[in-house]
Amino acid sequence: MYKRIILKLSGETLAPEKVSESNASQSFDAARVDRAAKAIVALHDLGVQVGVVMGGGNIWRGRFTAEMNPVLADQMGMLATIINALAVQDAIIRLGHGATVFTAQEMTRFADLYRADRAIAAMERGDIVLLSGGTGNPFFTTDTGAALRAAELKADAVFKGTTVDGVYTADPRKDPEAKLIRDITYRETIEKGLKVMDTSAFQLCLDQKIPCIRIFNMDDLDNILRVAKGEPIGTVVHL
Repeated sequence: MYKRIILKLSGETLAPEKVSESNASQSFDAARVDRAAKAIVALHDLGVQVGVVMGGGNIWRGRFTAEMNPVLADQMGMLATIINALAVQDAIIRLGHGATVFTAQEMTRFADLYRADRAIAAMERGDIVLLSGGTGNPFFTTDTGAALRAAELKADAVFKGTTVDGVYTADPRKDPEAKLIRDITYRETIEKGLKVMDTSAFQLCLDQKIPCIRIFNMDDLDNILRVAKGEPIGTVVHL
């Protein structure tokens, strides 16, 4: 059993599968936000300290013109992750659990400014920690943010959910011959150029000796618990 996990949660997990006139938001679906919160709480209830790195893809997908300043575009993406963290915090609190939002930017009217010791203290007192704002810098994805927070918070593992079953030899949505890889090292993943996560994320985990990244299909959020309990789902990327 893991003691402390960093879970990378994509913004799309919170979004409507289909946008309809009855849905008040194109970015959020209430049932899917609650479903994500329940999965996070269930993980926490296993006795695991949980830090959730939020994505923002349901709100912001990057520059909408080639002329747009990429730094400003990335800053807008960071803000999107903060909105998502607040939405998930609300759902977790409604389930009767404590949740603290930390941001990589000063935004103290809405959330606490991230500092590793504060985040660890919050987890140790039993709160679920929602880590938003990315790394606080442009040109880094939330995948790299998850690796960075795992290193800072001394996590046992990073859980990365995807829309496929793990790491493949090629993109399985484009190549029917692609094979699922169950076990691979960080170094092998970098050398082979496998793109299920950013190379910078794998390199950081290698350099900082994060024990493993578990990569699995998160279309079924129950897979989070299955992986935490040791079921051989998806791919293990390790030292």
